[in-house]
Amino acid sequence: MDRKIILSVLAAALMGFIGIWLLLSIIPDERAGLRLYPWDVTRDPVGQPRVFDLTIGVSSLSDVRALLGEEGKVNLFQNPDGSHAVEVYFDDILLSNLRADWIVTLALSEERLAGMFDRGLRVSKTGSGSRKVKMDPTDVEALAGEPIRSLTYLPWKSLEPRDIEGNFGAPAERRTEENGVEHWLYPDRGMDIARDRDGGVVIQYLTPADFDRARALLPATSDQAPQ
Repeated sequence: MDRKIILSVLAAALMGFIGIWLLLSIIPDERAGLRLYPWDVTRDPVGQPRVFDLTIGVSSLSDVRALLGEEGKVNLFQNPDGSHAVEVYFDDILLSNLRADWIVTLALSEERLAGMFDRGLRVSKTGSGSRKVKMDPTDVEALAGEPIRSLTYLPWKSLEPRDIEGNFGAPAERRTEENGVEHWLYPDRGMDIARDRDGGVVIQYLTPADFDRARALLPATSDQAPQ
């Protein structure tokens, strides 16, 4: 390729990059000044966990969308046991300089969930045996004001046990599954931190009732100390 053409292409690309940078400088991210961290968990007056300025069981899907500046991808699942759940997935969220994916589960009655499943436009199967339905747009719009039942936070960065304890503190107990996934349980904050052998971490924030149910499904308490 002619040298002048190459230089022209590079110059155009550089100007495009500068233009985007200037645009982002003029229109700053409204979340840039927020200091909301996954380890800053409190309880509201009735005992519901509060994290990222959201109260589990109280704050709505609209509140989550306003915080993240994203609509999220809504999916309705039918589990192998016939029960249903609506999840809203937020991909690649950067908040307080921490990058993670978010999954929000909504608090809806089984009767309403089953009705939305029946009105679904298309059904597909997942690898876990569940069925996923593409929801009717009218049903999707009606979810905005519904409260969140749980929040799952999936950090992009792997964490060592010392990182978890350094930021979140020592757990009340730890339980290890047969596959090696270790759960760090914080019942006073409704928080379950699951870590696999490679350092991949999944953090769940649950209502008190859901936390107790989730803990009951785990193996007996592990005596293994963090390394």
